[in-house]
Amino acid sequence: MHVLLLSMPDAFEHTPTIGMCMPNGALASLAGNIDAHHTVDIADLVLVPHDVAGTVERLVRARRPDVIGLSAMTFQRRTALRLVRRLRAWCPEAVIVAGGYDPSLATDAWMGPDGVDIVVRGEGEVTFRELLRILERAGDTPGCRVPGAGYGGLAAGSELAALQGITWRGPDGTVVTNADRPPSAHLDDILGLPRREARVLRGYTFLGDAVDVVETSRGCTYDCSFCSIIEMRGRNFHARGFDRVMADLRDARTRGARVIFLVDDNLTLDVRRFEALCERIIEEGLSDLRYIVQGMTSAFAAHGDRLAPLMKRAGFEYVFLGIENVLDDDLAFLKASAKNAQREAGRRVGNATQAAIDVLHAHGLYVVGGLIVGNPDDTAEAIEANLSFARRHVDWPYIQHPTPYPRTPMNETFRERNLIVNDRLEEYDGTTAVVRSAHLQAEEIEFLRWKAERWMKVRHMPAVLRRRPGFVLRNAPTLLAHTFRGTTWKSMVGLESSRDTFRRYKAIRQREREYVSEQFGIQSSE
Repeated sequence: MHVLLLSMPDAFEHTPTIGMCMPNGALASLAGNIDAHHTVDIADLVLVPHDVAGTVERLVRARRPDVIGLSAMTFQRRTALRLVRRLRAWCPEAVIVAGGYDPSLATDAWMGPDGVDIVVRGEGEVTFRELLRILERAGDTPGCRVPGAGYGGLAAGSELAALQGITWRGPDGTVVTNADRPPSAHLDDILGLPRREARVLRGYTFLGDAVDVVETSRGCTYDCSFCSIIEMRGRNFHARGFDRVMADLRDARTRGARVIFLVDDNLTLDVRRFEALCERIIEEGLSDLRYIVQGMTSAFAAHGDRLAPLMKRAGFEYVFLGIENVLDDDLAFLKASAKNAQREAGRRVGNATQAAIDVLHAHGLYVVGGLIVGNPDDTAEAIEANLSFARRHVDWPYIQHPTPYPRTPMNETFRERNLIVNDRLEEYDGTTAVVRSAHLQAEEIEFLRWKAERWMKVRHMPAVLRRRPGFVLRNAPTLLAHTFRGTTWKSMVGLESSRDTFRRYKAIRQREREYVSEQFGIQSSE
């Protein structure tokens, strides 16, 4: 069978144009864990934002895939479902399968009359492998491929009915939801290496360097209100063996990667293991790579004196800190107090954020500060407290707005308090305020973040210049133009207000979101 795996584009927020474009690691893992005799292609459409429809059409017509897999998040749902309509025309016999956070947590939205044939819910590798085996057996049986039937024309659904982790459409059109598949506890026993060679597009980059992603563990035991992980796989943590991780790192390096983003849900859950991982990276001669990792402030505050110097020796460069918020009330709403608590002798003694940042900076590591502003009871003063902290202490801001993704506790809270003001899911990207607070309108919340964050990003440019001078010198005009979208000479000399600039920026973002619709020839009102 020929399988084509597609990830949806990101509306110009993370593209090669601005020097930051990560591969979809989940699709490479899916490709690496199907039976070897299948042919598989991966296309990360974020790499071709100006030619999404053309790229997909060329691939579909050239490959004639039997199965097409789509990976999407909530803000990409509209794009993906519009793409499904074209896929039906371009390749009507293909079985179309969707997976990822949004299809898993809002399955009904994907199984409508114009939706996909099958949704793979939760962790996908084993389920997708078994699904292909079922489809292959049916395709080899005379009379089992019936044109026009659901899920690609498979007539007998008994095998699908027993497959854990899918929602599927039977021959009579009935949508069937099978039992969940438990998350894999012994990852190395059942999962092979990603199949990076299946990628048909090129250009993954982080500040000019070739980048790839590697996973050393899965899961998290915390239950932050904004996070989809718990709904996807429950509260658990499963680690891969270091032999497997080193093989993955070497494979990525052999294929050209110079930067590795460790995409673990929460690598700092087990600090001793993280320390051992750094030591193993050094021993294996893999410290010539540059690493990005995300982690908890509490772990670095408590163990940073030992962990941070090891990370530096191993090649770590950027640490995404889940600060979430610097105010205790907001942390309580976000259910992120525990992971950001500083402790002494087992007792909570305050917020760990400052101590974590200080120890990372002391060892030459850059901090990407993850903050969430615009929570239900936020005032302008509360938002400014977070923005002010970010200005003073983080190297690169990653400031988002609370977004009520499907089935998250945050979704329930905002609905109960009638604070959701925007149901256009294509704007549920984290940088668009779609909820108001009890004190501020959504647009005011977004304006406050936008006005401050763009200047924070510029302040990190000298540091990037020191480490990657060629990239900055070649791309500074493009980066500045992207960061300051909406700015004109009038706003630069003070003849227009920042509110005018913000309105233009919002209009530009709206046009960027619609670019895929225009490529598919579909009106934005659909």
